[in-house]
Amino acid sequence: MERTQEPELVTHAAWLRVPAKIISYIFHPLFIPTYFFYFLIRLFPYEFPGINEWQLQLRFFSVFWLTAFFPAFAVFLLWRLKFSESIFLRTRKERIIPYVITMFFYWWMYYLSRNFGDQPAVLKFFYLGIFISTVAGLILNNYQKISLHGLALGGIWMAVILTSVYYHTSLGLLIAIVTVIAGIVCTSRLLVSDHTNTEVYSGFVVGVLCQGVAYYFVI
Repeated sequence: MERTQEPELVTHAAWLRVPAKIISYIFHPLFIPTYFFYFLIRLFPYEFPGINEWQLQLRFFSVFWLTAFFPAFAVFLLWRLKFSESIFLRTRKERIIPYVITMFFYWWMYYLSRNFGDQPAVLKFFYLGIFISTVAGLILNNYQKISLHGLALGGIWMAVILTSVYYHTSLGLLIAIVTVIAGIVCTSRLLVSDHTNTEVYSGFVVGVLCQGVAYYFVI
């Protein structure tokens, strides 16, 4: 099987790579929907009417299972069945099926959010936005190995800003924190040599645009 050629990347010192990898794991793209949901239940609990604390915890874990665990488990199965050489999906070719699988779960979350009246309206545009970002990522994957971390961090950065706009409330400190985190994560991706500058920056921009488009059509 012919291996897809990837750009030659610079290798950085180990003392930089280790913390960069840890940061990349903590803010893995699959965890971002769970983080955003947690942000909503902490700052806007009144947007979950009629749901007690136990039910809210169950819904929190359901978001994790559907947007993180099952897509990750699917990647693990692809690796064990020899459809990919690594669970880290280092080549563009290895990312095609995981994109499609994740796309399905994100679409399902958006579909559910449209029919639930006991959760924030902002979840509708957020889920639609991450779904669109996977579609865009799959298309752009034909031309470059666009950064999944860039897509995810750009998405949640824009989602927090749009949430502030939607509720007409100041989230300046939180936006600043997310901005710093996004910068650290994107820098980490460059340090571990998984992506070029163009792949990281374009991923972030696409993530931002996808949330903007979703907000326009949903809200």
